[in-house]
Amino acid sequence: MVIGIDMMGGDYAPVQAVKGVKAFQERFPSTPLCLFGDESILLPLLHQEKISLEHITVVHAPEQIGMHEHPTKALKEKPNSSIAIGFGWLSKGKIDSFMSAGNTGAMLVGTHFSIKALEGVIRPTISTIIPKLDGGAALLLDVGLNADCKPELLNQFAIMGSVYARVMLGIENPSVGLINVGEEETKGNALAQATHPLLKENKQIRFIGNVEGRDVLTGKADVMVCDGFTGNIILKMAESLYDIARHQQLSNPYFDRFNFENYGGTPVLGVSKPVIIGHGISGEKAFLNMLCLAQDMTNKQVMEQMSLALAAQS
Repeated sequence: MVIGIDMMGGDYAPVQAVKGVKAFQERFPSTPLCLFGDESILLPLLHQEKISLEHITVVHAPEQIGMHEHPTKALKEKPNSSIAIGFGWLSKGKIDSFMSAGNTGAMLVGTHFSIKALEGVIRPTISTIIPKLDGGAALLLDVGLNADCKPELLNQFAIMGSVYARVMLGIENPSVGLINVGEEETKGNALAQATHPLLKENKQIRFIGNVEGRDVLTGKADVMVCDGFTGNIILKMAESLYDIARHQQLSNPYFDRFNFENYGGTPVLGVSKPVIIGHGISGEKAFLNMLCLAQDMTNKQVMEQMSLALAAQS
């Protein structure tokens, strides 16, 4: 297993990325890493942090894709960027996973054109962890990749989310809820009304019905599915809870769990290899946890298990 990381992506890269690599190496000294970035910048920083290069490969990538550049155009015009070269290595099997806190659009475009979606997947999705009041964690998807969805998409999200919750969150038989404006089956817009019967008939999941906005943080469901437009609004609102608590200097164990750095990044689900997208303001802790997530997803063969679950549904 080799984990690939874009060292130049993010507002605080490469300094914080290097610190994250150091923290990861201290925990897992023998896990091979492949660092993509400008050698003239990276090598002095690695030396400064006294990071051993015994299990590290530095791949020179002199170009960078800015946070606000057009994704497709940037990947085409900057083939020597850390993101473009990273995806090239991923597609050739030289690395087993790839992560970046850089341009989100470029990461999504790179994923789409570099590696295959799992067989039968209509569209990949991205998810986020939602802390539960009881100390556990729930999964919300989609959170922005697919703003407009069809019922069949949400049905697949439920399957992939259930697998992720079982394998990565340790929930033996995760419950699935459909985000809606009421508990009754007939509630909601056309998408929700058409999705409900699909989830109800899906034997691959444990569907418990609709969940409302007030249920999102209470842990009523382990996996919550919705279109990416709705999910992104919920995600940004959840992030604001942590920001408000910090601004008000409130010390609360529950709200502290909304710190995105605790989870590292957002994995793209439904593709053949782990791709993890980090927040643009990721620091050392976030980079460390992204690396840990990539390692766990690879070791636990999450994508292979999703493929089996999707095949069983076909």
